[in-house]
Amino acid sequence: MLKEEGVKKPLIIRLGTSLVFWVLVGIIAGIVVGVMDPQWGISTKSWTIDPFLKALKWLIGPIIFLTLICGIVGLESLKSLGSLGIKAVIYFEVVSTLALVVGVGFGELFRPGHGMGLDVNALDATSVAQYTSGGKTEHIGSLKSILMGAIPSDPITPFLTGNTLQVLFMAIVISIVILFLSQKTKEKIIKPLEKAQNFFFKLLTILIYYSPVATFGAMAFLIGKFGAETLYNMVYLLFVMLFCCLVFIFVVLGIICAMAKVNIFKYMRFIAREVLVVFATSSSETALAPLMRKLEKAGINKGAVGLVVPAGYSFNLDCTNIYLALSVIFLSQAFGIPLSLEQTISMLIILMVTSKGAVGVSGSGFIVLAGTLQAMGTGPGTIPAVTVAALLGVDKFMSDMRAVGNLCGNSVACMVVSIWDKKVDMQKFRYALDHPDEFKVI
Repeated sequence: MLKEEGVKKPLIIRLGTSLVFWVLVGIIAGIVVGVMDPQWGISTKSWTIDPFLKALKWLIGPIIFLTLICGIVGLESLKSLGSLGIKAVIYFEVVSTLALVVGVGFGELFRPGHGMGLDVNALDATSVAQYTSGGKTEHIGSLKSILMGAIPSDPITPFLTGNTLQVLFMAIVISIVILFLSQKTKEKIIKPLEKAQNFFFKLLTILIYYSPVATFGAMAFLIGKFGAETLYNMVYLLFVMLFCCLVFIFVVLGIICAMAKVNIFKYMRFIAREVLVVFATSSSETALAPLMRKLEKAGINKGAVGLVVPAGYSFNLDCTNIYLALSVIFLSQAFGIPLSLEQTISMLIILMVTSKGAVGVSGSGFIVLAGTLQAMGTGPGTIPAVTVAALLGVDKFMSDMRAVGNLCGNSVACMVVSIWDKKVDMQKFRYALDHPDEFKVI
């Protein structure tokens, strides 16, 4: 029998296999249950949200640990590409920091969580305890406590308690040691680590299929406990996130492109197909290979593409940074836990590091958000990691936004850094921007 290629599946089959569709079903069902039977809606938390959060907690440490080691060791090409690698690192840090500032700024300007009046105690003290390590709470959020708390007492506890900052510290130290080893020894160490990384990615992918159930429980609990008026804030949060991403792409990145004498609108049209693929799959890594091939065909040096684009997927996730910063501000407003200037600065510093572990897989940004709150500590004036449950109902849609934004940010990074380092055939590149249909890859 001939394979029927290019034939569209019936709508009902496409909907049945769409995670977005089932998340929507979970949201609607959760709202209905929360309104019709608030008590049952509240009770769903124990078998929907709690197992999901526990599984996320167990994945926080291994995913960030393995991703950071593989990413840093992969940057060994800095030695061979010299100035290109240094410029890429500078670009990543500057633009990633700008993204964090945009997230905080828009969160404070539009205040999507203002007036929600959610109660941390209503989330169950035992659930909060799962995410805390039981350390001292004095000076929580201060720069001193962050730096002192980064050094673990042993290599196992940070993974068991979900202490992201200590996991990051160990990953960076181990990465530096590996970089000093011979190439042969390095390959022997990295190969099993990459296999372990793929294993945890698959576990994460499987867990994401449970998200419609967790979404149902999150909405049922939220509506049942706090009332239907919380829906307004959730929808408002989505619009603020969307506006943030659009402003960052077309204004911030647009200005950066203008400095490189490139029109941001032409460039976005050039990568439009890859953007659509990412939006459909909620993962910016699905378009990684096609994007690299397209940029090479457009006249950007193969070595430059090979360094900047893959490294960017660990070190330049701009819209994930926006999501993380905006979500922390939202939760502080929703639960009535104001952040001082020092705590906000501390949060930005932590996010500059933890965001490097947020790979382009759907749901990983949510994991890093929980880990970031954990790294900020526990006690009065801090946001418990378990409060991320309030975002479960809308996280899938925010995930789509950050995945698309990350793709746009990484493709712009590759183009700008390559132009900066004179690794682009500008005549061919400008022709590609004016004739994008001639450079189709997917």
